Amino acid sequence: MTPALSQAPGPTIETERLILRPTAASDFERWCDFQSDPETTRFIGGAQTPAQVWRAMMSVAGAWTLTGIGFFSLIEKASGQWMGRIGPWQPHGWPGTEVGWSLHRDAMGKGYAVEAAVASMDYAVDVLGWTDVIHAIDPENLASARVAARLGSSNRGPGRLPPPFESATINVWGQTADEWRENRRRFISGTGGDRP
Repeated sequence: MTPALSQAPGPTIETERLILRPTAASDFERWCDFQSDPETTRFIGGAQTPAQVWRAMMSVAGAWTLTGIGFFSLIEKASGQWMGRIGPWQPHGWPGTEVGWSLHRDAMGKGYAVEAAVASMDYAVDVLGWTDVIHAIDPENLASARVAARLGSSNRGPGRLPPPFESATINVWGQTADEWRENRRRFISGTGGDRP
């Protein structure tokens, strides 16, 4: 029998305050804490049990293993804590190549979503070679819409997710790779906001 891996295979990216890496077994407790919070999961299907979280976590780890893309686990450098999931995501039947994000309550209000999304957008465009990047966002999720707008994405209008999420109401935000390269210059020059 092959010994278990403690982390899914894939790249690690560092930003000023964060580490983005593939899913690890050690993420489970904090992921359960995040997924049990009705507020942080309001726009991603609601609170889940540990058994449901395990399946979701294994799905992300499996995506890394079989396709080479998946949500990064977002790790705060200062504390070493898991702070959410963010990055490239493209399940079967998805409306496009997505960079998505969902953060633990402990990460909110710190600018981590934008900081990690900038790194994830760079990875999607520069490494994966994606020519278009979307964000599937519930119209009531104003915080995520603000992140998308900070990245330079525009609201392209209503979209549809595949089963079993077909009843979800989403707007598809997005931008082309060329638009991202131009928008990325704002962050390098310091005009993209107070932080990525």
